[in-house]
Amino acid sequence: GTVQLLCGQQPIVYDAILIQAEGTISVQASVKSSGLFESFYSSSKPIVLLSWDKELAGPGKLSNNSLELPFDFVVTPLDDKQLYETYHGVFISVQYCITAEVKRGVLSRNIKRQLEFVIEVPEASRKLALQPSQFRIVPESLENVKKSSLHKVPTFKFVGQLDSTSCDIASPLTGELVVEHCSASIKSIELQLVRIESSSATDSVAREATEIQNIQIADGAVCRGWPIPLYMVFPRLFTCPTVHGPQFKIEFELNLVILFTDGHLLTEKFPLKLCRLATA
Repeated sequence: GTVQLLCGQQPIVYDAILIQAEGTISVQASVKSSGLFESFYSSSKPIVLLSWDKELAGPGKLSNNSLELPFDFVVTPLDDKQLYETYHGVFISVQYCITAEVKRGVLSRNIKRQLEFVIEVPEASRKLALQPSQFRIVPESLENVKKSSLHKVPTFKFVGQLDSTSCDIASPLTGELVVEHCSASIKSIELQLVRIESSSATDSVAREATEIQNIQIADGAVCRGWPIPLYMVFPRLFTCPTVHGPQFKIEFELNLVILFTDGHLLTEKFPLKLCRLATA
């Protein structure tokens, strides 16, 4: 890249021009799991994955022109660390930034600019082992309904499949759903992508599930026996390959949500394993 220093009418006198690259993991315990005060004090210090710096220029003076200083560096982790993909979560974030700073002495204010850059970490394999998942949703398969209360539940049968629960993050998740029959009136059918962030920043493990995105795939009266395609693109930055680190975990799951007009809903959960395949 290039650091460009622009000067207006007033000359700029500087002691040094520095460039720094740093990658960190920030883990924050959730208020819900740990309590307000414990969360405030137990947020762990950022884990440094990447650290590089260089002096691009020594003392000098710039007036009525611009200065361009090229730089380059190899993105390599620290000796005892490994690189993780850029990820912006609620309680866990993986971020890589470049910071350029103009040192201007004791009586002048330093000039500093920061820019985030995105890291992708592909696996060595170029092929994905597909893991199709077929599903069948009927009243008898509901987990939170007693058998003695099944007569109060509408009759329904939803079948379908996910083409694979092991997904390349650069490709869409696909599948299909068929409403074979349903005695209740359907309001909407949705796909919900959820991230599950676990951290051991405190003595106990905090585990939180938060929604990333929600996509409606059907609205109102749904044709019976007609395949409904399932299609979801994984959003950049808010998803990453599934991570099981020493102090944290980032996992994902897909919820198939069926809403009825009377306010009741059905939810079928599918754990997902995300990865990034190597490109040619």
